[in-house]
Amino acid sequence: MRAVVQRVTSASVVVDGRTVGAIDEPGLLVLVGVTHDDGPGEAARLAAKLWGLRILSGEKSCSDIGAPLLVVSQFTLYGDARKGRRPTWQAAAPGPVAEPLVEAVIAELRALGARVETGVFGADMKVHLVNDGPITLIIDI
Repeated sequence: MRAVVQRVTSASVVVDGRTVGAIDEPGLLVLVGVTHDDGPGEAARLAAKLWGLRILSGEKSCSDIGAPLLVVSQFTLYGDARKGRRPTWQAAAPGPVAEPLVEAVIAELRALGARVETGVFGADMKVHLVNDGPITLIIDI
């Protein structure tokens, strides 16, 4: 699993002109990609990492201050553009494999006590954010 994590002061996801998920206070925007050999163990490890990641103000984590997370599926994190001008998506897991694992990350975060907002898997999403810092990390599990 791969995640791009951004510290934000606010973030939202819009689908078909309607806001489907939003956080209006400091927290994390997390783009999550799944590859073929990922499973529930990777989902649990990613959730734990995100919940404890100390990148908020004052080196705090979401778990320290109850900060929200906006989790958005993003298969393009496994795009490969090393050859030519058109990326390939061969490393990205197909939807029937990826969707339950993204949902598992969300469920694990909620089980840890996190407030989690989400996008819509497979939808054409417009993601709006105010990056704070800016701080952006790539996490591979």
